[in-house]
Amino acid sequence: MIDSNRQAALREAIELLYFGYRGFTARPDAILQRRGLSRVHHRILYFVGRDPGLSVNALLHTLGVSKQALNAPLRRLVEVKLVAVRAASDDRRRRELRLTAEGERLEAQLSGTQIEQLAKVLGAAGKPAEAGWRAVMERLGKAG
Repeated sequence: MIDSNRQAALREAIELLYFGYRGFTARPDAILQRRGLSRVHHRILYFVGRDPGLSVNALLHTLGVSKQALNAPLRRLVEVKLVAVRAASDDRRRRELRLTAEGERLEAQLSGTQIEQLAKVLGAAGKPAEAGWRAVMERLGKAG
């Protein structure tokens, strides 16, 4: 059983996580909104940009979503020519994803704002704080 003081501190941590994520996504969300896109589109652009040639199945696994959840946003990115889809050379049934030149520019702009923000706040917090933050985020990512 978690005592009330610890529970209050954990609730505050939940709020910090919510507000921190809101601050982290605010600038990219505004850029995306001007294009009629959303945060899910950013996640797709980010991971496809990090791994050109990523298969649709690998993207599904990375994002932890169903085919149905990925279908509409991915189709939209293809329609607006930010992502290109092609059959793999070794297996024509496997579809590979790559960012187009415009997709690369948009992804660089979106992630660039977040890289600058993280550099600023982590630099201000110091290396020990960054190491602690990374440890917490890694554990949270594995907990799901």
